[in-house]
Amino acid sequence: MPPKKNPLGLNPLQLKTLTLVQELARVAGNPVEGEPGAVAVGRMPHPHGNHFHLGDAVVASKDATGLSNPAVWTALERKGLVHSGGPMGCVVTPEGLDYDTGLRDALTAAAAQRAVE
Repeated sequence: MPPKKNPLGLNPLQLKTLTLVQELARVAGNPVEGEPGAVAVGRMPHPHGNHFHLGDAVVASKDATGLSNPAVWTALERKGLVHSGGPMGCVVTPEGLDYDTGLRDALTAAAAQRAVE
């Protein structure tokens, strides 16, 4: 039987936020001493206008509203995907890094398309 999509039952905003945090961890994260596989993200990006930069990609601000939503951070932390620092940064757990949100390709493809336009 194939693995269940979204086994933790994250809502769409939580999925988008986790996807962005996963990408931030890949682009600008640092390993966490004493917590194998965890990655610290020092600070969240600040949108300017209708977008923000995530590595070489440009992400629409509308896709990142969860980054400043305390309820989203609480849910992600409760499910063991992050140790929250909220908008000031966070630690993404190995489970959080490995969680398949199903959105990575869509968000990065949309960001890449906007960069071309």
